Amino acid sequence: MDAPVAERDLSRRNSADSPFRATARDWLARNFPAALAGRSEDGPDTDEAKAWKQRMGEQGWGVPTWPVQYGGGGLSAAEARVLAEEMKAIGAYNPIGGMGVMMFGPTLLEYGTEEQKQRHLPPIVRGELRWCQGFSEPGAGSDLASLSTRAEDKGDHWLVNGQKIWTSGAHLADWCFCLVRTDTTKKHEGISFLLIDMRSPGVETRPIKLIAGNSPFCETFFTDVKVPKENLVGPLNGGWTFAKRLLQHERSGLAGAAGAQRAAVKRPLPLMAKDYVGEDEQGRIADPDLRHRIINYEMDLKAFQQTAERAALESKSNSGPSAATSIMKNAGSFLRRDGAELAVEIMGWRGLGWEGEPFTEDELAATRLLGSSKAGTIAGGSQEVQYNIIAKRILGLPDPISSAASR
Repeated sequence: MDAPVAERDLSRRNSADSPFRATARDWLARNFPAALAGRSEDGPDTDEAKAWKQRMGEQGWGVPTWPVQYGGGGLSAAEARVLAEEMKAIGAYNPIGGMGVMMFGPTLLEYGTEEQKQRHLPPIVRGELRWCQGFSEPGAGSDLASLSTRAEDKGDHWLVNGQKIWTSGAHLADWCFCLVRTDTTKKHEGISFLLIDMRSPGVETRPIKLIAGNSPFCETFFTDVKVPKENLVGPLNGGWTFAKRLLQHERSGLAGAAGAQRAAVKRPLPLMAKDYVGEDEQGRIADPDLRHRIINYEMDLKAFQQTAERAALESKSNSGPSAATSIMKNAGSFLRRDGAELAVEIMGWRGLGWEGEPFTEDELAATRLLGSSKAGTIAGGSQEVQYNIIAKRILGLPDPISSAASR
């Protein structure tokens, strides 16, 4: 009798990927510092961490499916999955990340010129430069197309004036991919996509202190900033198409933030609940209502993670990410928020500490995660914006604003 279909598929997969699995396992054994096992990418910048980043950058495996000609790994989606499995098995993390990897790089691969790809992609692959995103403005948030930052054609360069806000990591960034207005007579069709060196004269950043106590976002000011003409990506006044594609990549990446509470609060919620709330005689979480809600959350999180993994693999195909990233972005931000709220509820008053004694590192992290998790429903486009995208581009519903205007 033939083996079940699932067993046959697994057997074929194992036989197909075994040569690369052995290659990946051997390379990781020789190059991943054992002292970093179990650490996340935001840990201390030690000598071991610097060496690991350099090795991954040279190998191209920080962006495993990017083309080899730009420094990427050139792996298939199946090989990239094997690499991720082998890294997870030894507690290795990917040291190559940031907006260049998550957002700008994939979009430049689609829309950039060959010269732009050769110039900007290899430093991203090696983790040498930080990128920030110049999209939102004080008067252009959800209605991003109403932005007013100007780029004037001065013959041999662009002259940029204006202000951006909520620019993540701008004070640390080397470059900014920025939406600018190059035609004031049109709205969406008057926007261009420009790359700006953040060390240019006239660029100023001011970090914004958040309720969570940190300052990851900035106000960014451009005052008579000169930008070379070759830093225009795509056609003049064609930046909106580029921006929409980049936002799909961003939402795909933000969706993965649902598991961020795992990094900030390292213990799983069920184990945490047993520590703080206690166990019943059967070894279960003592509070039945809390137990029920944690179980539901863990099931939702697992289902989301599996769906996100499948969507990530699909996005590596020629079609790239789709409007479905709006669904994943909303679901991920809600899960991150719900997980943070559950963690603080489990800890009780110990989950409300801000600093000092008698709170542990995990307890203080839980408090800050509770504050920052609320922003996830706004970052990358608010939940209401995502609902509109889902309604129009996935469900095919009419645009209520356009419909009202036509009556």
